[in-house]
This record gives sequence, structure tokens and C-alpha cells, in this order.
Amino acid sequence: MLKLKLGASSPYAFALVITLICVSFFYLQLDALLAYQRNLIIDGQWWRLISGNLLHTNAWHLYMNLAGFWVILGLHEQHYRAKGLCLVFFILCLMQGLGLLVFFPNLIGYVGLSGMLHGLFTYGAVLDIRSGLKSGYLLLLGVCLKVAYEQYFGASLEMTQLIDARVATEAHLVGLISGLICVGVFITCKRLGREQI
Repeated sequence: MLKLKLGASSPYAFALVITLICVSFFYLQLDALLAYQRNLIIDGQWWRLISGNLLHTNAWHLYMNLAGFWVILGLHEQHYRAKGLCLVFFILCLMQGLGLLVFFPNLIGYVGLSGMLHGLFTYGAVLDIRSGLKSGYLLLLGVCLKVAYEQYFGASLEMTQLIDARVATEAHLVGLISGLICVGVFITCKRLGREQI
């Protein structure tokens, strides 16, 4: 049974902060200032690489992504403290923005947590495997198959209609790869004797 502990070191405290930020950004309609917009980023508005992840196209998009964030955190809470989750979250957001900027020049605009969520899910699945949880293999295989399917067939029409925008499957691929890179760096640092995140 999931027990929410909201102390300062709890990953759920950080999740609550992110939830409040995403909801606030959505209802304040800050897209013009914060959305990932390739041309504006190239012109020097670098914050959009991260802030674009915190915006959403509509309420369905917002609440589905936030629900996904909380579910992923519930699956892998044993791997995180607030500071570590905060670090991983923002690194994944930055890698997401940079990955789209460098490798997908035709993607002009993007908003949403889904790319970062694919990275966080992947990160947690690999840590599950390292902790001896065989379910981690299934989770990792599942996210890889999902992303591969999307790259070949595209996203479902129902999801596109629900969020009222094209699903940026490129972001899911970038997120998956970013998650693998992050967990690889984490494992390497741990092996070198640095403090666990």
C-alpha cells in the first residue's frame, strides 16, 4: 500500500511541488513565455529547453502526465530522496530539450512531461533490475517496445484527439535514451565510490 510521506527529504514532496508548478503554468497560460520553441531557443531563450516540459496542451494532457508522474514515482520510490529525484528530473528535462533541438530539427514546438516520464520510467526500471527485482526487466522491455511501436506506427488517433495535438513520439524516444544515459552515469559514479543520489 502506498504511503505518502511529505517530509523535506521525501520524493513525494518534490512531486507535489512539480504538480503545483505544472498546474499553475497551465492555468496562467504561460506558453508564449515558456514553451519549447526551436527558433526562440536558438535565439538564446535556453530556459525553454526545460520549461517546455512543464507545459501542456489541455487539461487532459496535464492531468494524464501528472498521473503518470505519480504512478512512476510510486513504482520506484525506493530509489529516490527529494534531492536525487530533483536532480534526475531536471537533467532529464534538459536532455529532452537538447535531444529534440539537436536530433529533430523539424520539431518546431513541444510541450509536456511525457518525454521526461519515459526517461524516468526507464531510469527506475534499470535501478529495479540492479536491486534484484525481475519486474524491472519487464518494465524496461515494455517501455522499449512501446517507444519502438510509436516510432514505426505513430501514436494512436485517440491520444492525439484527447490532447488536441500531435503526440511528439520523438520526445518519447529522446526520453528513453536520456533515461538510459542518466542511469549509466549514476551506475558509473556509484562504482567510482561517489555518494548515492
